[in-house]
Amino acid sequence: MTATQITAPPARQRRARKWPIILALLAPALILYVVFVIFPIGQAFRYSLFDWNGLQPLTDFVGTDNFSQAFEDPVFRGALTHNGIIVALTLLLQLPFALFLAVLLDQDLRGRSLMRLLFFAPYVLSEVVTAVVWRQIFRPGGLLDAGVSAATGEQFQGLWIADPDIVLYSVFFVVSWKYFGFHMILMLAGLQQIPDDLEEAAAIDGANWWQTFRHITVPLLGPTVRVSIFLAIIGSLQLFDLVWVMTGGGPVNASNTMATYLIDWAFRRFQFGYASAVSVIIFVLSLIVAIAYQRWALSRDLDGAITVRGA
Repeated sequence: MTATQITAPPARQRRARKWPIILALLAPALILYVVFVIFPIGQAFRYSLFDWNGLQPLTDFVGTDNFSQAFEDPVFRGALTHNGIIVALTLLLQLPFALFLAVLLDQDLRGRSLMRLLFFAPYVLSEVVTAVVWRQIFRPGGLLDAGVSAATGEQFQGLWIADPDIVLYSVFFVVSWKYFGFHMILMLAGLQQIPDDLEEAAAIDGANWWQTFRHITVPLLGPTVRVSIFLAIIGSLQLFDLVWVMTGGGPVNASNTMATYLIDWAFRRFQFGYASAVSVIIFVLSLIVAIAYQRWALSRDLDGAITVRGA
């Protein structure tokens, strides 16, 4: 009596059979990604090497002169500085405030669901609507001036978005008002993933609230905070809509960001070659920040999280 032996195909052969299926499933997404991401990036690099007004053929090759002009322009360097200031203020003020509210609303408070909704609501509004509303609030004799006048009993008129010394901070206030709710919800979700047993065990061991928060809550909330920091930095580097609608980068370039500087040169001055060079600078800077942050911050969240199949 003989037995028929059925042997499974080698692992390499099984993987080879899967590749056509994998490629077929990925093809639509890859095509869209190439057409709408890779191709525009490549075209921006190409245009950045020409002195081009967006209408005529690409004939005036200038090499890297557009990049040199950008870094030699004090207005662009000022816009780069403004982005850096917004990044710093976001990390020092906006995110700690969002964390404070997340910790507060994680407690058993009456009406906390309503407060979460109210704090998150500004994030739902579009940037244009937000900018238009706050521009009216900041205008001379507007709602903010009326509130200050009513509180002090004296007539007050502030140049909130007309004074070069304070316009950037007014813009940052609006940015924080709109986006702090998003970071608050993100951190609140992270807080709710922390087991209550750990805090109860710390309380039994005699730890007070601050010790529990510092040694248990913050370390376990680390991955969420690092993601929130990453999103805040990239968003601050690419800030455009709110600034463009509220101030247009003014007065006298006092609230310019790299993105508003780019749009000004592209669609007001029709220097698309130079504007493309600025867009490449923004892209490269954002890419360097993203890769560096992923390498030195986000990568620690993956340490020990990768499992070996069959282990």
